[in-house]
Amino acid sequence: MKSILFVCLGNICRSPLAEGIAKKIVLDQELKLHIDSAGTGHWHVGETPCENSIKVAQNNGVDISKLQARKIEKEDKRSFDYVIVMDQNNYHDLEILGFENLYKIGNYGGFDGACVPDPYFYSGFEGFDKVYNMLDIAILDFLKSKGLLK
Repeated sequence: MKSILFVCLGNICRSPLAEGIAKKIVLDQELKLHIDSAGTGHWHVGETPCENSIKVAQNNGVDISKLQARKIEKEDKRSFDYVIVMDQNNYHDLEILGFENLYKIGNYGGFDGACVPDPYFYSGFEGFDKVYNMLDIAILDFLKSKGLLK
């Protein structure tokens, strides 16, 4: 079974949204994929996603409320076929750790390599909507490009 790991900094907003979106696609299309997420930082280990990420996911029919943040581990290099990062900093951090199977999600869905912005840089809930919509489009395109959709 192929596996995908989504990575951001703290694993409480962008990467759990990506995990939830991908898991919904897997469920809806009856795919055989293992999906997970992690952060490069340790600050939020064990916490659930932030309130606005949970809310925007729920607004789109996705439940991420039970996910728990975790820090990426060296073993993830061998455990995942695709490690998908949200921004260039995550990419660089994982390169230093020796990850080779790295993909930047902003290279998919017509986003021309853009980083998935941290929704906290926006004021209010608007940033979470933008991040959700970007991830939804880019993840579908990634799955299509890798031949992982039926």
